[in-house]
Amino acid sequence: MLKGKSLIDPMDFSKEELEEIFALADKIIENPREYAHAADGKILATLFYEPSTRTRFSFEAAMLRLGGKVIGFSEPNSTSVSKGETIADTIRIVSCYADIVAMRHPKEGAPKIASMYSEIPVINAGDGGHQHPTQTLTDLLTISKIKGKLSNLTIGMCGDLKFGRTVHSLIKALSRYENNKIILISPDELKVPDYIKKGILDKNNIEYEEVKRIEDVIESLDVLYMTRVQKERFFNEEDYIRLKDSYILDKNKLSKAKDDMIILHPLPRVNEISYDIDSDKRACYFKQAKFGMYVRMALMAKLMGVL
Repeated sequence: MLKGKSLIDPMDFSKEELEEIFALADKIIENPREYAHAADGKILATLFYEPSTRTRFSFEAAMLRLGGKVIGFSEPNSTSVSKGETIADTIRIVSCYADIVAMRHPKEGAPKIASMYSEIPVINAGDGGHQHPTQTLTDLLTISKIKGKLSNLTIGMCGDLKFGRTVHSLIKALSRYENNKIILISPDELKVPDYIKKGILDKNNIEYEEVKRIEDVIESLDVLYMTRVQKERFFNEEDYIRLKDSYILDKNKLSKAKDDMIILHPLPRVNEISYDIDSDKRACYFKQAKFGMYVRMALMAKLMGVL
């Protein structure tokens, strides 16, 4: 059902197709050795036009654990891009050499353009402040595995909700599940854009509220999704300096939370989660990173048609 498709936006796949990916990810988690040769002879091309550690390593590790190989770049200045080659031409060439592409780009819509010219599946690994669909798959799988459901939850999203593409993608995805309440925690300067509120939350009749303090709502949350204030998304460094420490989760704030609340973070963190919280059973962000590798294994296997 998924063979040959691209993943550009978290809404590209139906709920049923997502469940298909999550079911395979569960099987891989249970017995990874069984899938160690699923992608023998296949090649992933990683086209990363902006810096990444976790996402790129996660894709590469996923492909290697499936038995495939990886080519690509993490520094576009060392490629023909620096000579002015277009995305369309780059993807046409890469399609000759690889079986699937993971692409990160600072410009919104670039992976979509690539998918229009590609002969092989393209996975959006993040485009500007727009979408990050495989992080969304990671988030959904993590919530599902730990909480046992994706409905009837109160989810707090905290920090940079204006530029944070992981937040935008997750809100989109959660809009498909029943009876979730979303609490948006941010300063005025970093509030969720209106197109997300009006086009997704209001349009789908999803209950939500906007607050400025974690302390005011943490006791009601089932999931707390923390994000960093991203320096690279600011035009004015003074604004960044003023806001970067606005929201720090520490033991004092966490003392009011439910015992079974889970803390997620797409990483990297700067200082928005105190290090002494890492040992708390509610801290699930490193588990989340590992689940990300497994869900990317399942996704690539489905898109390449090897499983």
